[in-house]
Amino acid sequence: MIKNISVIGAGTMGNGIAHVFAQSGFTVNLIDVNPTQLQRALATIEKNLDRQIAKAAITEADKKTTIANITMLSDIHEGIKAADLVIEAASENIELKIDIFKHMDMAAPAGCILATNTSSISITKIASITKRPGYVIGMHFMNPVPVMKLVEIINGYETKKEITETIIELSRQLGKIPCVVNDYPGFIANRILMPMINEAIYSLYEGVADVEAIDTVMKLGMAHPMGPLQLADFIGLDVCLSILHVLHDGFGNPKYAPCPLLVNMVTAGKLGVKIGEGFYVYTPGSKDLVVSERFKK
Repeated sequence: MIKNISVIGAGTMGNGIAHVFAQSGFTVNLIDVNPTQLQRALATIEKNLDRQIAKAAITEADKKTTIANITMLSDIHEGIKAADLVIEAASENIELKIDIFKHMDMAAPAGCILATNTSSISITKIASITKRPGYVIGMHFMNPVPVMKLVEIINGYETKKEITETIIELSRQLGKIPCVVNDYPGFIANRILMPMINEAIYSLYEGVADVEAIDTVMKLGMAHPMGPLQLADFIGLDVCLSILHVLHDGFGNPKYAPCPLLVNMVTAGKLGVKIGEGFYVYTPGSKDLVVSERFKK
């Protein structure tokens, strides 16, 4: 029976994962070495709970219970010593994740499941540095976690069947819809999504159409809620580039090679929403979609 959840990394994904587990009645330790990040995470969780209250999805009492279920900690070993499930939600960096998993494997109790929220990095590779590869699995939540229903569950080469079944049931307890995939570069979500985003960037790079036209075609013609260039900004252009590198390196197929424009934008620091500019310019408090000066007609 899984009751105690530890989430490592208090960024956008980590605080969202902590939120949904705590709201579903689990005891959650949210762990980050940066105390300031922990305070930001708590403020974000409270703000998102207030939005749910405003929509009459939860009550004020539900909010208090959810917050009470979360403990903020800065020490990994202290934070996971009694965990039934540890979910790593750090940056999409293989060296960082492997280092964290070494600590997780060392400090987590026997029988504790070790999960990663990676969107592209090999579960098998991460599991191989632990002494419990059968207990390592991918739980790829979608952003924003409290809203998005999908959890992409990724089996590593040695993931035990009963561990997969446990995580499927756990995802359902959160009100999510689990989809199980196997461990190959990009899994399913990003193996399909990233080439589409990359092709949209190539279409801009080659002058086929401008930013607004590309996104409008995909929104109105394909019923996508957000155009691929806006979505790339939302994900983070650096994250998109990283995933494309994983696909390109993993398959050795030139169709996954990142567009030079994407490479240049990341090099220039134009990473999308998180820094205020990518294909669009983002002004705090404004919902207007304004194309970056660099791409205006």
